[in-house]
Amino acid sequence: VSYGSSLPSLSDKIQFPSFLRTVTSDLTSCRAVTQLIIHFRWSWVIILAHDDDFGQQASSLASRELSPAGVCIEDTLHVPSHDSSGKIELIVQKMQKCTARVVLVFLSNANFQIILHSLLGIHPSGQVWVSMDTMHMALALSIPGISQVLHGTFGLLYHSSRAIGFPEFLADLRPSQTPEDMFIKKFWESTFDCTWPHQSGRVREGVQMCSGNESLKNKLYPFQEVSNIDAAYTAVYSIAQALQDVIDRGHQDGKGIDSQHFHSWQLLHAVRNVHFKTPDGIKIMFDANGDVVLKFDIYQGHKTPEGIFNLVPVGMVDPQVYVGKKMMVHLKEDLQVSCLNAEMTFVPSSVCSESCLPGSSQVPRVGAPQCCFDCSRCPKGQFADKKDMKRCLQCPKEQYSSHSRDRCLPRTEIFLAFEEPLGFMLALVALFLSGLAVLVLGVFVKHRDTPVVRANNRTLSYLLLMSLSLCSLCALLFLGRPSVTTCLLRQTTFAVVFTVAISSVLAKTLTVVLAFRATKPGGKIRLWLSPRASTSVVLIASFMQLVLCGVWLAISPPFPDRDMVSEPQHIVIQCQEGSGTLFLCVLGYLGILAGGTFFVAFLARGLPDVFNETKFLTFSTLLFCSVWTAFLPLYHSARGKSTVAVEIFSILASTAGLLGGIFIPKCYIILLKPERNTPAWLRQGHQALRIGSMRCSIEDGSTQPMT
Repeated sequence: VSYGSSLPSLSDKIQFPSFLRTVTSDLTSCRAVTQLIIHFRWSWVIILAHDDDFGQQASSLASRELSPAGVCIEDTLHVPSHDSSGKIELIVQKMQKCTARVVLVFLSNANFQIILHSLLGIHPSGQVWVSMDTMHMALALSIPGISQVLHGTFGLLYHSSRAIGFPEFLADLRPSQTPEDMFIKKFWESTFDCTWPHQSGRVREGVQMCSGNESLKNKLYPFQEVSNIDAAYTAVYSIAQALQDVIDRGHQDGKGIDSQHFHSWQLLHAVRNVHFKTPDGIKIMFDANGDVVLKFDIYQGHKTPEGIFNLVPVGMVDPQVYVGKKMMVHLKEDLQVSCLNAEMTFVPSSVCSESCLPGSSQVPRVGAPQCCFDCSRCPKGQFADKKDMKRCLQCPKEQYSSHSRDRCLPRTEIFLAFEEPLGFMLALVALFLSGLAVLVLGVFVKHRDTPVVRANNRTLSYLLLMSLSLCSLCALLFLGRPSVTTCLLRQTTFAVVFTVAISSVLAKTLTVVLAFRATKPGGKIRLWLSPRASTSVVLIASFMQLVLCGVWLAISPPFPDRDMVSEPQHIVIQCQEGSGTLFLCVLGYLGILAGGTFFVAFLARGLPDVFNETKFLTFSTLLFCSVWTAFLPLYHSARGKSTVAVEIFSILASTAGLLGGIFIPKCYIILLKPERNTPAWLRQGHQALRIGSMRCSIEDGSTQPMT
């Protein structure tokens, strides 16, 4: 039963079936110290290992344990077994260039002290040393000024049984009590720095003589072997307990077994199955590999304000208890409190890249380890609610990402409502224009027998005014929350009513043009000047639009839809047009009709007329076409409820253009210039136009009379 050997190969029970030990394997210690790295969330470390089988095996095992936990090794430095100042200096230079603040140590005591000596003169950058053995730090304390290097260091120590009475035994120990002990005098000289009288050889000057009455109480022991007394005590106690079990079992079986006479295999079996508690309450048992089941105490190096550097127990690692895939690491609750009395008040971090806060995700750096990354803010519609997320998560469709991108917020439904300022103003304008058209219609009906009203087919004027009034009112269908009914009516009503209005303007324009070409009484052209012909133009044009709208509603009608894309923070309730092709056909037909009307009016703009009818028709159709030409790019670039506002504005603007361009000048004459609205003034106007036309024809050399 060994109390000092920790070679991993000795755990092989096929090769070493009768070997047991009261210290843990180096592999178990290595695994325990890596759990300390993982617990403190150090993700960027340096491994400093011995250049031998143990160092190679320990560093390889540490890399395998740390890599799945997201810990990256910045560099693995192997210290040579023999003293090579050049290689040691090179290792120290590499450590200076490294950015990791945590150094994981797998070194012998001698090599560790060599490295520490080399670091003393270069003002180290605050590395935290993590060792699988506190003996490194305990021995290093004898180096002057070493506390600045070991400040904040962590180490592990076996949580083994304490040898009861051993400190008292040392305090009362005297060389005269055990004269047969050949080592005690040498131990006494090394401990008290003295020499024995009558010692052979020359006595050094200034060295006091050993009296043998010196006390070992509160004395530091210079020999490493003294530290193994706990493990040795556990080994001896295990043998004693196993021997007692063998004797007790023999008595139970009726076989008297003498403690001096038994077979070795009997004791081996008893030691393997030993399970007891020591007087100080420590459970002792061996696992299947013959290794004692021990916990590790975590020690941290602290320097008090008085300048005293000591090792303070701050927690425990239990290799037998796992939480998930990690060993249980338990730190004392008063760890931070105990640190308040020392210079170190926190556990430093060691990372290649600072943590990405919620709202951002990690973006790996090209050619760098997985621990080195940049932080990228989550795009719109995505979020990251935890630190160091590998990628941002998509918000549900009903939600949007907050400004900080760390959570999703519910999206509110919006539409162009009557209650909001823009909707309210558009509704007022629509009602105003509709009322104005009705008012003009009333004026025309009241003065229906006057020349201004009778000129150019008063029936078409009535029809145009009624359609313009309905055009203004159809804008109200675009306001409010879209429903199945409003979605079916808004575009179709708009298209049909505007077709009636434009076809009425077209009929008026054709009437003016044909009136100046009808030179022969009873000719074919005069047949087109009848009210029935004008009405037929309106009916045919409107019927074609009705057919298109009917096909549209029958095949793929508009329907209410929820737009999740236009506005990230809102859900836009709108009408989806259904068949986009048929919708474009309806608008295209209306556009062709408006373009044809403008073309005819533009050609007739120079024809003489008492009331400037052709000029007003040309101007009004120009306004109409300009508004809807500007509407197309605005409609396709707008998003959300702005598209509805653009369409309503275009409807109202074009309605106002037709109403103002055609009828406001006539109302001006009817209401403010009644003297011009008489047959006498009309005859004078026609005579003046006739003389002017003949004069123009003579100047142009034309002999054809003008109408």
